Amino acid sequence: MLKKLVTLFLIFFGLNSKDIPYSKNELIGKSNVVFYGKDYKLQKEAYEAFVKMQSAAKKDDIDIKIVSSYRSFEHQKRIWTRKFKRFTADGLTPTQSIRKIIEYSTIPGTSRHHWGTDIDIIDGNKAEPKDVLIAANFTKNAVYEKLKNWMDENANRFGFYLVYTNESSRKGFNYEPWHYSYKSISKPMLNAYLKIDIQKLLKSEKLVGSDFFTEEFISKYIREHIKGINQELVE
Repeated sequence: MLKKLVTLFLIFFGLNSKDIPYSKNELIGKSNVVFYGKDYKLQKEAYEAFVKMQSAAKKDDIDIKIVSSYRSFEHQKRIWTRKFKRFTADGLTPTQSIRKIIEYSTIPGTSRHHWGTDIDIIDGNKAEPKDVLIAANFTKNAVYEKLKNWMDENANRFGFYLVYTNESSRKGFNYEPWHYSYKSISKPMLNAYLKIDIQKLLKSEKLVGSDFFTEEFISKYIREHIKGINQELVE
């Protein structure tokens, strides 16, 4: 309700509604934001752009299917906890387990999927392989080669950008040819997110393994994982 009143105030005085700061809960996946989509959740503008992109791809016999979109803090926490327990049970130390997890998965409260702007996609016209979201599926002659080529050529004109590119200079999460972000919303959300005291946030959540989140680790994680993305998505 308060945000709606602020929006009306800004409109009345001719200001841009995008100047409204995002709440911390919105940025870490704990808010009750209204999302759009069937079998997936996106912010309204991102949803509308995706529908247009999906429709265009269908003309080229590609069915862009979202397999992951918005994920709440609790959802990401379940992923984190499951992986941490599995890796430590397999004999890895807590520190080794954390490093293993963050090859592809984010620490809860730091995921771009908390924003309703990011999507993981496959081609719904293809039979799904046993392991769906692996880079090998998006290479030449692989099951999602056609999808990747189409996205390379067309995604940007619909506002979607690959997040974790295969550029050798990029650090952090491994290359993810399936992960795209709707730039016009995710970019300002990232800028707002980086103003949060992430060290304090993660310590307060008492996640499994968080005792090993040193100041040096968090600083590196922010620099390489949160900021280690396609530079088109960074101010």
